[in-house]
Amino acid sequence: MRPQAVSFELNGEPVTVLAKPLVTLQAVLREQLGMTGTKAGCRQGGCGSCTVHVDGAPTLSCLVPVENVAESAVTTIEGLGSPDEPSALQAAFHEGFATQCGFCSPGMIAVATALLERNPDPSPEEIGEALAGNVCRCTGIAPIVAAIQDAAARMREREEAPA
Repeated sequence: MRPQAVSFELNGEPVTVLAKPLVTLQAVLREQLGMTGTKAGCRQGGCGSCTVHVDGAPTLSCLVPVENVAESAVTTIEGLGSPDEPSALQAAFHEGFATQCGFCSPGMIAVATALLERNPDPSPEEIGEALAGNVCRCTGIAPIVAAIQDAAARMREREEAPA
């Protein structure tokens, strides 16, 4: 099988990659584009560590052939914020000690970002339901839920603040 060119938007910038058919989005992001925040956990869609946004929807990048994202917008953890300007969720995870090894955090933050976009004030149960496909073996769910609730509160305060 011959490699083919696949063009898509990555974190707001156009990219074109050459990839053999059925190579996963996860492999291309990590190996060709240097987006190592997208983790390679189970590679079977069971852990959520590879979650990215494709056209705004949380997507398990280990299950998606890269050709399926042609002409789409892909956002990785690197596109949600940076060390100098973290997103509200990234800051809350860091400040609330919601990570230990950090392996699951990019996928959790990707899922939580989508949750907060559709529900700016989720209950702990709604957060747990949203995170059901993400596995963390290092820390309990309580600090993660607290960090998401903290980020939601910060985001609501920003929206309510007078301009």
